[in-house]
Amino acid sequence: MDIDKQKIIQAGKIASQVKAYARTMVKKGMPLLEIAEKIEAKIFESGGKPAFPVNLSIDNIAAHYTPSHDDTALAHGLLKVDIGVHIDGWVADTAFSLDLENNDENKKLIKSSEEALENALSLIKSRIEVNEKNKVNDDNKVGSSINSSSSGRASDFAGAGNVLDKRGREEGGNDLIGLDEIGKTIQETIESHGFNPVANLSGHSIGHYDLHAGVTIPNTDNKSSLKLKEGLYAIEPFATTGNGKVHDGKPSNIYYLLNEKNPRSQIAREVLEFIAKEYKSLPFCSRWIVKKLGSRSLFGLRDIESNGNLHHFAQLVETQSTKVSQSEQTILVEKDKITVTTV
Repeated sequence: MDIDKQKIIQAGKIASQVKAYARTMVKKGMPLLEIAEKIEAKIFESGGKPAFPVNLSIDNIAAHYTPSHDDTALAHGLLKVDIGVHIDGWVADTAFSLDLENNDENKKLIKSSEEALENALSLIKSRIEVNEKNKVNDDNKVGSSINSSSSGRASDFAGAGNVLDKRGREEGGNDLIGLDEIGKTIQETIESHGFNPVANLSGHSIGHYDLHAGVTIPNTDNKSSLKLKEGLYAIEPFATTGNGKVHDGKPSNIYYLLNEKNPRSQIAREVLEFIAKEYKSLPFCSRWIVKKLGSRSLFGLRDIESNGNLHHFAQLVETQSTKVSQSEQTILVEKDKITVTTV
């Protein structure tokens, strides 16, 4: 599928602006519900739509906490703010962590994930852009050699062409970057600060109306033989004071649509029709459904979940109940450059 670069860049710009707004708006003691609603309202005001419910995950909850419509929890501790924006299904995904306790360990943990992200982006940029520049220089040298040749034999040109073809396949472009190299950089950076990367959380490829499009960008050196290809990706280091693992916790009230199999009740059919039209395959939350369709819609939501129409995400919790920090940017990888869309 061809990408819409203009909409990708536009979504990233909005996400960056909303992230800057959230950094200054969020304060200790604010209701998480108020924070989520303000961030999501800002996305709409800026010309985008939320690509998923704002995640506001505290301390040992690594991801997938969004407040319900009647949530009373308050912001505190080490708060991770994960924001998604889309323009017609083209997504920007970005996250940051806040220390709301003026705690030295929190600050160090946040710095480790931020630095891991910076180093991963620097690695990708250097390998793509420097190698593409070297490839162009090498191609120019081959071309000069051909032009200066006096033999004029067809085999000289054919041979040079084969050299260029081989170089393009084996040396040029993004195939040079192993996903394991990105993971190794993230892992080594976090460990250099005395913490552990969360091994079973990762970055991911992004497709059209598809937040997790199948490719995993590891946060550890997983020895993968896969290479980074052109496309849209979220680079997303998580660091922890624990052993580097998360497990499923409580239900998150975040869902995505699996199918449109017809449920029995009328309210369930109405809710399903609304979800399919409004969110397609992107994640949504019960809070949004209540806001649009009223509290009665919760009965319909439960019906379509039991009917097998929905995937219900669990909160992701650090296995030793220790703190987790998160930092994330979205990148557009092209043949000869990368663009960080969410800065």
